[in-house]
Amino acid sequence: MSSTTYDAVLLVSFGGPEGREQVMPFLENVTRGRNVPRQRLLEVAEHYERFGGASPINAQCRRLLGALRQRMDQRGLALPLYWGNRNWHPLLEHTVAQMATDGVRRALAFVTSAYSSYSSCRQYLEDLQRACRPLGERAPRIDKIRPFYNHPQFVEVMRLRTVEALRQLPSPAQEVPTRVVFTAHSLPLSQARQCAYVEQLQELAAWVAQAAGVPRWDLVYQSRSGPPQVPWLEPDVLDHLRSLPPQGVRQVVLVPLGFVSDHMEVIYDLDVEAGELCRELGLAMVRAGTAGVHPLFVEMIVDLIQERLTGAEPACVPGSAPWPQPCPEDCCPRPQPQAALGRSRR
Repeated sequence: MSSTTYDAVLLVSFGGPEGREQVMPFLENVTRGRNVPRQRLLEVAEHYERFGGASPINAQCRRLLGALRQRMDQRGLALPLYWGNRNWHPLLEHTVAQMATDGVRRALAFVTSAYSSYSSCRQYLEDLQRACRPLGERAPRIDKIRPFYNHPQFVEVMRLRTVEALRQLPSPAQEVPTRVVFTAHSLPLSQARQCAYVEQLQELAAWVAQAAGVPRWDLVYQSRSGPPQVPWLEPDVLDHLRSLPPQGVRQVVLVPLGFVSDHMEVIYDLDVEAGELCRELGLAMVRAGTAGVHPLFVEMIVDLIQERLTGAEPACVPGSAPWPQPCPEDCCPRPQPQAALGRSRR
């Protein structure tokens, strides 16, 4: 792989509201063009009320930016660092316009998703293209860093998070029947069949479980959205939790493998909904942390930047292959639009 000259780094994320007055405009941004009933938006908005109308995702991005800036400086990477979101301020189009004003000509974009699917990869490429289009010749060229689900440091971070959670259980997992349940955002089956999302999650779950010494684990899905007649990836996390007590399971560790930060789909769907259900079922539950700003995760991001700057061989778990850079033109195609909003939040 040959090296390439870049003059900036761009952190790209989903975005989320930071106050009650921002919730409905944010949800309207997320659902624009999908004909979602107003009543459904109001129902989803109520979930934010439990947290003062704020999703943690923007605060997490600020922390990540600070940690990245510090580690980049320590490693001699003096590139300017920008941040833009798909659905809420700082909006990607405003950030890219500022980059053009600042004279940025070629930038690397790190997207806060480890996997390849339309919503977690291809759509961000479209977002970047859309943000650049109005700028014409002034627009910087922005290259997206590859999906990193099989980067050894990401596997290690999630192993550490899993082990930390196991240690917080009321009883040692060796003494009480315990299950580790990895969770990820559900997708419509029609979308999942056109990408490697499920395979990537299965591989990562197996690597993490083996490294953490976990003999019994499951991969389940959460936060599905869309009309009920549309089939999505299953089993749903809540349905799966209901199946565990009849199997004799008394403790469970939920590991949000599909998420890199504690945004609304983690703190509401897992901490609130799954937590309440586990109490009803008599299951002791601990929710593992996400990668967040773990030093090894930050180090991995800087390594991925260096990989593109120097042309170094991409790091990946032995026996696996790095995702191509750039993404193949035919991967993760745009799905058919859906007409209703389910439980999707950030």
